[in-house]
Amino acid sequence: MPAIRTQSRSTKAAIDEHKTATTRDSILVVEEMQDLADCKMNYPLSEKDRNTFKTHDGKRVTPHQWAVYDFTRTIPCGRVTTYKDICVALGQGSPRSVGSALRNNPFAPFVPCHRIIASNLYIGGFFGEWGTGANARGGQKNTGLQCNRKMEMLAKEGVTFSVEGYLADESLLLIGRD
Repeated sequence: MPAIRTQSRSTKAAIDEHKTATTRDSILVVEEMQDLADCKMNYPLSEKDRNTFKTHDGKRVTPHQWAVYDFTRTIPCGRVTTYKDICVALGQGSPRSVGSALRNNPFAPFVPCHRIIASNLYIGGFFGEWGTGANARGGQKNTGLQCNRKMEMLAKEGVTFSVEGYLADESLLLIGRD
C-alpha cells in the first residue's frame, strides 16, 4: 500500500510561523520555512496506474523504486533521513540502490529526494553529484553545484548544514541515532 503524504494543521502552522535564526556555522539562512514538496503532481497510487506508468524516458518504475518513493513521501518538511535508514525501514535494498532510485526520481519535488542525506550526516548526493566544493566527488563533471542546490532547498525547509556540508542539528533526523 503506498504511503500517503499528509500535512497536519500543526505542521502547516509551524511552517507558516517558523523563522530561522542566523548561526555562524550554518551555510544558509532563510526568513520563512516552506515545504517544497507541497505541489500538485500526478503520482500513481493504484497498482494498475503504477503498472502502466512510464517516465519521460519511457522507462518503467521498479517495485523497489516505488517503495523508496512511497517512503520518501512520508518524510515531513523540516526533517531528513539517510539512504541507509530507508533501506532498514523498507527491509530491502542498499544505500546505493536507494540513491539510484532517488537519482532517477521522476516525481521531484513531490517525492522530496532532497531530504535524504548520507549516514555520516553529510549532505550526500543530488542529481548524480556527490558533495560540495573541495569535498565534491565524481570527476570533472562534478561541480558541487547540485549539492549546494540541495542545501539551499533544505535551508528553505528549515534544515541547515555546516560549511563543511554536515547536518547542523541531529534532532532533525527522522529516524534518530542509537
